[in-house]
Amino acid sequence: MAVQSTLRPSADTLARLANAYARHRPLVQRALTVSFVFYVIASTYRGFSARPSSSASSANKRKGKGTGKDADGASKPRVAVDALFYQRLSRILRIVIPSIRSKEALLLFMHSSLLIFRTVISLYVAALDGKIVASLVRAQPVPFLLNILRWLLVAIPATWTNSWLSYVQNKLALAYRTRLTQEVMRQYLGDESDPQDLKVFYKLANLDDRIKNPDQMITHDIQRFSTHLAAIYANVAKPVLDVILYNYQLSQNVGAEGLVLLTVLVQASAALLRALTPAFGQYTALSAQLAGNLRHTHSRLAEFAEEVAFFGGEETEKVLVEREYAGLVKHENRVLRKRWWHGCVEEGIVKWLWGSFGLCICAIPVFFKLPGVAALDMGGRTEGFVTNRRLLLSASDAFGRVMYSYKDLSELAGYTTRVATLLETMADVRKGRFEKALVSSASVEENAKILRGRGVVLESEEIQFENVPIVTPNGDILVRSLSFYVKPGQHLLIVGPNGCGKSSLFRILGGLWPVYGGIVRKPPASQFMLIPQRPYLSLGTLRDQVIYPHSKEDMEARGITDEDLRAILAVVQMENIIEREGGWDAAREWREALSGGDQQKIAWARLFYHKPKYAVLDEATSLVPPDMEGMMMEHATRLGITLLTVSHRPSLWKYHSMILQYDGQGGYVFTKLDAEKRLALQQEKEALDLKLLEVPKMKARLAELHELASERTRV
Repeated sequence: MAVQSTLRPSADTLARLANAYARHRPLVQRALTVSFVFYVIASTYRGFSARPSSSASSANKRKGKGTGKDADGASKPRVAVDALFYQRLSRILRIVIPSIRSKEALLLFMHSSLLIFRTVISLYVAALDGKIVASLVRAQPVPFLLNILRWLLVAIPATWTNSWLSYVQNKLALAYRTRLTQEVMRQYLGDESDPQDLKVFYKLANLDDRIKNPDQMITHDIQRFSTHLAAIYANVAKPVLDVILYNYQLSQNVGAEGLVLLTVLVQASAALLRALTPAFGQYTALSAQLAGNLRHTHSRLAEFAEEVAFFGGEETEKVLVEREYAGLVKHENRVLRKRWWHGCVEEGIVKWLWGSFGLCICAIPVFFKLPGVAALDMGGRTEGFVTNRRLLLSASDAFGRVMYSYKDLSELAGYTTRVATLLETMADVRKGRFEKALVSSASVEENAKILRGRGVVLESEEIQFENVPIVTPNGDILVRSLSFYVKPGQHLLIVGPNGCGKSSLFRILGGLWPVYGGIVRKPPASQFMLIPQRPYLSLGTLRDQVIYPHSKEDMEARGITDEDLRAILAVVQMENIIEREGGWDAAREWREALSGGDQQKIAWARLFYHKPKYAVLDEATSLVPPDMEGMMMEHATRLGITLLTVSHRPSLWKYHSMILQYDGQGGYVFTKLDAEKRLALQQEKEALDLKLLEVPKMKARLAELHELASERTRV
């Protein structure tokens, strides 16, 4: 017992400690409050700081083993609030907020000022709530009415602030989207200030496999990213500020000791909640990807509706659409289940558990005598409790929004991944770096050597290929070394079986495909015009179809009038379409309004309007009468346009002086074209083919005659 009495502090000792604490309590309070502020800032920083993700480690394991795609060929997006996310976000922020003097920076400053002002109003309203209830408890009608008047007056700046906050946040999201869309479109479709015409939109769709649906990324994903980015600032900065200010005021009322105890309890439960939070960021990115795949499947059906209808492929297309939709629904159901149980846990902790903690903290001034705080009557205690309760609810709500903000940040990470992938892929495409699934033959050493090489492209008035391999985007080598030349005025006919490289040659000339070796001499791509079998008709007026891609202002700047366009249409016997369709300014869906032959004639009229040095004709007269194609060929020659023609019509041979013939096995012949001799040989070949078709019949008849002769001999 004597030992215990020596270890137990005496009453005098406890009294001296209590008195010392009471004397130094203001200093202790300030130290605890400052520590709390630093703790909130540090914990928020740690919560949003970069962290390793499971996808990163799995990506490292896959590094060097294939293309990193799953079984169905769709690469899984890497989504996490990690260092890569912050790097990508910082690059995008430099796009959407280009300078501190930009409109976006001004809107962000206005947004911050309004957030602070709203927090100040909330603190005043919390104190006003306590005074109103206290005046009720004390049965003081005049103070009660005055406080109600103050309540009504403070409603004016409060409602004004809330409306302005919503307005400025939406304006900020729209400004972000505008900046980002302008930058993406500048890279995607080019810019007048960019000297290089890189055709990124084409290469992204045909030479690279990383972006399957750029249309959805440019429209939907950028919009969702901008909205989340504008909201994340308010969802992070405002709650953190609220937590600091509300808890500071609360510490003045109930003491910093209670604040420290509350912080320990809340942080322990918050750690549990973070551990139970699913990877909503990855779910968001995958949802966007699956929704894009479904939209792409529907758009393909609309684009090829005629072909599907002729083949009767409705059931097949329905299966494809339903498969994409089933995958999307399966994923969304999985996310809904995750959100359901996470919502239960989240509300149980944030609303109910933290609410019980708060009630206990609010009761401290009632049940305990705080040093330096005077005794209060019933009204004073009620006022203090209501004020503290209001502050605590606001602080709890703010801390809950800090917790929720990590989920918002994860969703922002999902959209950031999508937008950053688009920007990074376009940057790679502009530098000539592509990721494409290659054919198996591309791994052969001889073929791989060709694919690793790069050729030289020189600007010239003539077209000349020197030992240039013709390679498709998937690594299939059609011709190992192609050499030919075309001088202005020498029309070239290109023939060969399907898939031998006829159209591939045009894509190299147009700068769409890379050159893997040799030397290519050609005029700039602006001096080429392509007329495919099914011409492209843009959205716009009849005039726009003839002058595309020029505008009416461009046409007038060249000194060309509508009468000149009428004369061009007269060459292709289409001048009657002006009155038939309602004039030059008539707008239609021209792909549906015009027949296939009329579409080809419009494409030839477009050629005669632009008068390029070279025209690439890919079965461009297959739907027009032979006499009309001859007239158009001769008119193009009179305009000084050199024709590079792919056609199987012998009637076109006489308009060409050179021929490039592929054999379909990687070989070719380039020589002068003697149209009359070649046509005579073609006719002789067709005659022999007809005679050869009669040989089986003649043999069968000869066998019958032999059989009849043998029967007569036996008789």
